[in-house]
Amino acid sequence: MAVLEAYEPIERRWHKRLTGLDVAVDEIPRIAPKDPDSVQWPPEVVADGPIALARLIPAGVDVRGDPTRARIVLFRKPIERRAKDSVDLTDLLHEILVAQVATYLGVEPAVIDPAIGED
Repeated sequence: MAVLEAYEPIERRWHKRLTGLDVAVDEIPRIAPKDPDSVQWPPEVVADGPIALARLIPAGVDVRGDPTRARIVLFRKPIERRAKDSVDLTDLLHEILVAQVATYLGVEPAVIDPAIGED
């Protein structure tokens, strides 16, 4: 529910450009950094150091040859461990989703949510 609540304002604003995007939750990441020594992740991964928090999987074709939709996968356990409380969880989910949607659309996160760039 927390993911849906965090995604709703983004989806409402960007609905026309997000019709081909799904959002899913998995328990833990099954991916590792390309280089564990320098902990470098590709742009489609949002991470906290060596731990992936979410991943954007582009649309493609599955092993049976069927088309797949683009999908943001959030990793529940690492995200919950980083959140101090429910308010922090809501903020963290929002930041992750903004970053992932920005990557999907090929724009800066501040385009998705102008408040992200404010300090």
